[in-house]
Amino acid sequence: MLKCKRSFFPGVCLCILLIIAFLQGPTPSFALLDISIQVSPATLNIQSAGQVVTVHTSIAYGQVVGGTVTLNGIPISWWKADNQGNFVAKFLMSEVKALVDTGKLTCPGENELTLIGYTKDGEEFTGTETITVINVEPSGSGGK
Repeated sequence: MLKCKRSFFPGVCLCILLIIAFLQGPTPSFALLDISIQVSPATLNIQSAGQVVTVHTSIAYGQVVGGTVTLNGIPISWWKADNQGNFVAKFLMSEVKALVDTGKLTCPGENELTLIGYTKDGEEFTGTETITVINVEPSGSGGK
């Protein structure tokens, strides 16, 4: 009878340890992934006829959940990969210009644009760049 108890005890301990390890599972990561971005145009003219603001990133296209990406709270319009395989975000210029009307961007002035999104692993990433915002009426002959 004593021999049976000795072989039973290590088995029970092993099962308990496996159950504890299984229930803990992976620990969620709350680290913020800092990426570099380049915003185009670097000088945003409120009077321009441009259609999109493009943000090139240093994060791989395949890592990003595109629909989670915002620029200063503006939802992404569409996205693609560049020729290096990095994520490129496109935002409607009219929505970025509208940030001046709400006081979230100053014109004229230097302003930070911050891109925020999530990877497929659930990790948040962010990148910030400073652009210049101006309000200058285009001049010239208009091609004459």
